Order: sequence, then structure tokens, then C-alpha cells
Amino acid sequence: MTIQLITFDLDDTLWDTAPVILSAEAVLREWLTEHAPNLGAVPVEHLWAIRERILGSEPGLKHRISALRRRVLFHALEEAGYAHDQAKDLADKSFEVFLHARHQIEVFPEVEPTLETLAKHYALGVVTNGNADVRRLGLADYFKFALCAEDIGIAKPDARLFHEALQRGGATPETAVHIGDHPGDDIAGAQQAGLRAIWFNPQGKAWEAQKAPDAEIRSLTELPALLALWNSVSG
Repeated sequence: MTIQLITFDLDDTLWDTAPVILSAEAVLREWLTEHAPNLGAVPVEHLWAIRERILGSEPGLKHRISALRRRVLFHALEEAGYAHDQAKDLADKSFEVFLHARHQIEVFPEVEPTLETLAKHYALGVVTNGNADVRRLGLADYFKFALCAEDIGIAKPDARLFHEALQRGGATPETAVHIGDHPGDDIAGAQQAGLRAIWFNPQGKAWEAQKAPDAEIRSLTELPALLALWNSVSG
């Protein structure tokens, strides 16, 4: 059937994530050193230990990464000697510092031209496990909806997230395709929900999972021609 809806992963599909996260972590550390000196020198391993402890008691936070990071910061600050209200205030402020830095992203140069081309012919959506917000990146106008795992407490590869995307996009599995870089979260997840799945693989990695993607691209510029080919065959 003709493709009507295209959903996109964000991190490592529309931009390179590792550099911006490393930078955001550094910015957060600098802010804490200045505004919460009791915590500034705490090793990152201690924060990871707090994170694991919180997840042990509240596993549902695994898919709500913003809430989880706020909680880790709050507990770390409280354990560092800050009073409850002060720890909460510092946690909220430091998280906003991190989130702002996390959005200092360099989108791949081909992203906007490709989205602009595709948006003329298809409904576009976002399906992400991350906490990047396309509104903060100036990309929202291209998308009919943006579905973040933490908004509904379900994360890829859970098929329910893709079913929600289909509902919001007004499409059926047969008329939808998902693009992403992760073999499990994106490819297997989308296929289990009945969508076709395109593997974004700019580095030419070998495919190691059992079920192959429906297609593989090295650049997003390949998408319009690939989808047009699929539509011509189905038509």
C-alpha cells in the first residue's frame, strides 16, 4: 500500500548525539560546581549509583529520562547536605541548565531539505526515547506530531508506542514507515508493530540482528527516492 506516514527517530538519526550530551554533562558540572559546591566534586560514579538505586525502587522512571535525571540530582544534592527545599530548587535549576545545553545540537545538513521535500507528500512524525524537543530546535513545523517515550511512559521497542504514532498520524501499519539508527528500538520495534523500517546507517556497520530492515540508507537524502520507488511498486 502507498506510504502515507513517515516517523523519525531523533538522536543519532537527525544529528550526532554523543558530542552534545558530553558537552551538556560538562555544562551541568560547571554549574553545580559554582552553585552547589557541596556536590560539584562528587564523582560521576556516585550519581550512577543513585540512579540505579532509584530505578530499583521506581522502575517506571526508566522511560522518563527527564524525571529520572531530576530525581538523581535531587537525591545527590540532599545527600550532599542541602535541605529538602533547597535541594529541590537546585535540582530543578540544574536540570534546566542541562536541558538547554542538550539542545545545542547541530542537525545533519541534509535534514531540513529532506524534511521539507518529504512534508509535501507525506505526514511526518517523531517517535523518540530521548528528551530532545523538536520545538526547541526549530523543526516542529515539519512534523504532524512528536511522540516522546517519557510523555506516555512507554519506550521503543514497545509496539504500543508505534501504535500510538499510527493513531496520531491517521495511518495503518501498511501505510507507515519508521526511520532510525537502532536495530532493536527502531527497526525491530517498528517491524513488530507492523510498520516497514528503514535503518539509518551512515557508517556502514554490519547488520547483526536476526530480521533485516526493510531498507538501509547511508544518508537521509536517499529517502525521497526510496519511498517514491516503494509507492510506484505498490501503486
